[in-house]
This record gives sequence, C-alpha cells and structure tokens, in this order.
Amino acid sequence: MNLNSNELSRKVGNAAKWSIITEVSSKIIVPITNMILARLLAPEAFGVVTTIIMVISFAEIFSDAGFQKYLVQHEFTDLDDRNKNTNVAFISNLTIALVLWGLIIIFRNPIASAVGNPDLGLALAIACVQIPLTSFSSIQMALYRRAFNFKTLFMVRIMASLIPLIVTVPLAIIGFGYWSLIIGTTCGILSNAIILTAKSNWKPMLYYNFALLKEMFSFSFWSLLEAVSVWFTLWVDALIIGNAFNVYYLGLYKNSLNMVNAFMAIVTASIIPILFSVLSRLQNDEVKFQAMYYKTQRFVSYLVLPMGFGIFLYSDLATYIMLGSQWTEASDIIGIWALVAAFGIIFSNFNGEVYRSKGKPKLSFIYQMIHLMFLIPTCLISISYGFWPLVYARSLIRFQGTIAGFVFMRVFMGFSVKEMLANVAKPLGCTLLMGLVAVGLQQISSSVIWSFISIVMCTALYGGLLLLTDRDEIKETIKLFKKS
Repeated sequence: MNLNSNELSRKVGNAAKWSIITEVSSKIIVPITNMILARLLAPEAFGVVTTIIMVISFAEIFSDAGFQKYLVQHEFTDLDDRNKNTNVAFISNLTIALVLWGLIIIFRNPIASAVGNPDLGLALAIACVQIPLTSFSSIQMALYRRAFNFKTLFMVRIMASLIPLIVTVPLAIIGFGYWSLIIGTTCGILSNAIILTAKSNWKPMLYYNFALLKEMFSFSFWSLLEAVSVWFTLWVDALIIGNAFNVYYLGLYKNSLNMVNAFMAIVTASIIPILFSVLSRLQNDEVKFQAMYYKTQRFVSYLVLPMGFGIFLYSDLATYIMLGSQWTEASDIIGIWALVAAFGIIFSNFNGEVYRSKGKPKLSFIYQMIHLMFLIPTCLISISYGFWPLVYARSLIRFQGTIAGFVFMRVFMGFSVKEMLANVAKPLGCTLLMGLVAVGLQQISSSVIWSFISIVMCTALYGGLLLLTDRDEIKETIKLFKKS
C-alpha cells in the first residue's frame, strides 16, 4: 500500500500528535510512580525487581521473535494477506511465550542463581506470567502502529501506566516490598492485554501456515538476533553488577539509569514508533527517506540535548527530586548517564530504525555485536577496580557506539556524517551556551531555591536562542501538528 505525500504528511502529523500525547502522559506517570516508590522502598527492592525484569525482557525477545517489526515493515498485497500473517504471528508469539514461561518455572532456581540472586526463584516464576500476557497485546499494538493509529493506543497506554500507580503504591505502603512492584506491573500488563484485545478490529482465528512462518522468520531471524544483542547491550552491566555486588548496588545503579531513561523516553518513545512506521513506508524513496530521518534527528536534538546537559549540571537536585534523600549516592550515576544518553539518542538510537525500515536488521545486529566487543571487556576490567569505575566506564563507552554508528550510516546507508553533525549544530550550540550560563549561575549560590531560579533562567535563555536561530523549523513543526 502506497501513500501520496499529502496523505502521508497528514498521517504522520496525526500519529505524531497522539503518540506524543500518549507517551508524554504515560512517561510522566512512570517517573512520578518511581519518585513515590523510591521514598517508600529501599534500593534493595529495586535490585530484586531489576533481576526479574532482566529475565522477563530476555524471554520476551524470543516470544516476540521479531514478528511485531515484520508486521509494521512488510508491504502486504491486501487485507486478507495481512490478516493471515497477523494470525500466524499471534499464534507463534503466544505459543513460544507459554513454553518459555513453563521453562522458567521448571528452572527458576538455577536461573535466579545465574543472575546473581539465588533466593529469587519463586518470585521469578510468578512474575514471568507477564510474558504470555504481553504476547496477547503485542501483535495488536503492531497493527495500530502500522496504521499510524496512535490515538487508539492513548487510552490503552494511560490505563496501563495508571494501574501500577494505583496498585503498587498502596501495596508498598502496607509493606509488600518488592512484591508491590511485581504485582503492580503485572496488573498493568493484564489491563493492556484485555483492552487491546477487546478494541482490536483483528481477532484471532483458526488459521496457521508454516510457509508464512518461514517467510516471516527469514526477516525476523535477524531482528531476533538484533534484539538479543540489544538486550546484552542494555543488561550486561546489570548482570555483572548483580554477580559482583549485592542487590543494593544493583538497585542503586539500575534504578538511576531507569529514571534518566524514563525522562528521556518522554521524547524518544513518542518518536521512535512513528519514525519506524514512516521510514518503512518511504523505504523506496531515498530522498524523502533521508529527509525524514534528518528532520526527526533535529527535532529530537532540540529536546534531549538540554535535558541531558541540565540533568548533568544539576544532578544533585535532580536526584533529590527523582528519588529522595536515601538515594544521594545515585547523583553521579544520574548525571553522567544523562549526558552520554543525550548524545547516544541523537547519533545512535535512530540508526536501528533506519536499518530495520530498509529490511536490513542484519546491519543492526552486526553493529550491536561490535559494540559488545568493546562494552563487555570494559565492564569486566572496570569492575575489578570497584563499583564507581564501572559506572563511569560503562557510561563513556557509549561514545564508541556513536562512532561506530557514524561509520555504518555512511558506508551501508549512504548518509553523510558531515550532514548528520551539521544537522544538530544549532541545537548543540544553543545547549552549550545554556550550559555555560548555568555553570556561571551556580557560582552565585548552591541553595535549592537559587538552583530552581537558575533552571528557569536557563530554560528561558534556551527558548530565546531557539527562536533566534531556528524560528522556521519551529514553525514547521507546529504547522505539522495543526494539520493533524
């Protein structure tokens, strides 16, 4: 199915509006929930849940097996062809999920020991019910994204975000500890599955075709390998910390990263699903394909660069607001991770969407494997010097991924490194000027009140710089939303 430029522009604008509303709303709820829970639960509780999430996220890679990305990226001949492929993906997804849950129940104690928490077997087995629950909704979600129907996903995501807040916080107050996190998350996923299944126009039917499965898997195989490599990139540090230290340090480290990522995700999570869907539709038009990438990169850089620099410069205040007084040790983790994450988002994170939208997930897998060749030795060597050397080494090694990303985008996808850098020159310049002013203002006073005043002043300065340097880009973005 091909879309003309006006129709695609309208769909993108509408999708962007609802995706941003959805993601901003849901991603604001998540940090608020975390801010409350961080004041009710010790870092050890988050360390336990981190271990469980590590296992669940790994299992979900295989239950999904890349089917979601296939349904979004593939060009089907007609509605019947799409429905048949969807049914095969759904049945395969659910079957694999149930098998994986069964295996986790059987081998729960060895798995818990392998991830550094041998007493967690029972909690792990119960929490992994989330795997088949997620499989009920993942295929429907892919269909909505393919159709740019992000408005429908709004209510679903808001409900899924609110339920853990409503359930988890009361349970934490009455003393359920880490079980409050497990129960709340499970309830949120259950609501997601029920609502999406009920609202979806597509319903499962008694149809299965191994030929279609084989065709899907030819694409999904590399998506699967890529997902595994991404998992290791995201979790290898936590796996090493979990085995080298106790759950306190694991919770301190991973919850700090999660809070930063949650704030960054207010921007990125609303953009990435749309970017993949749009680039998939434009995969045969190289000029429009690259133009869409550059426009997205530039728009995101205007938001995440000041966020990253701001959290880095005001990390003590940010930590107190995000997590409370018992998490003061997390300040340095939050600061350095926010800074490197900002650059990683604009120069690395979107590259995978480019590879996959062109039907080349193999490139993303190779890229991740190269990054792991640097990341794993860095973590293993730095851990021998202690927890904090690992924190800084893990953060700084992300720049290796950025450099490798430039090479891949130039050599394999034909993007100009010079143009990618020039594309973010204005937002980076505005951010650096804002950062210099912030450093100067911090010399006046270190009080909390002055910190808030200086943040407001820096925000106003940044907004003024945007209007002076790139007024047309801002107008174009606003116009895109008005059209929708």
